[in-house]
Amino acid sequence: MAEAILASKKLPGIEVRSAGVFAGSAPISKNAGAVLEEEGIPFDHISKQLLQEDLEWADIILTMTVSHKQLVRQQHPHVSERLFTLKEYVAGHAADVSDPYGGPYSVYQETFLELRELIDRLEEKLNQQK
Repeated sequence: MAEAILASKKLPGIEVRSAGVFAGSAPISKNAGAVLEEEGIPFDHISKQLLQEDLEWADIILTMTVSHKQLVRQQHPHVSERLFTLKEYVAGHAADVSDPYGGPYSVYQETFLELRELIDRLEEKLNQQK
């Protein structure tokens, strides 16, 4: 959902990719797709594993959880200076975004609202850096 929210903003000069540290190749979950659709953010996504080329491509690498950040840092220490949790990057403290995976629609809605707020703050920060 984070990729979809940020991509929907169509910020000039900003490209977005999503990849997971434990991802396989699967379509967006039914509830995530439904929440995005309800919010007017159409999105077609197939999950993919994080690859070295993704890390080299990215100017900023944002994870949803502290444990994912630690895993990426452990496996790819050369990206540490560009690696943050989303909350750390926008709010200054490393913390997890709640993971709705497997939860009911209402949990996905809550996570969407959390992500939208964080990504609005991310947009502000990126605009200030221009």
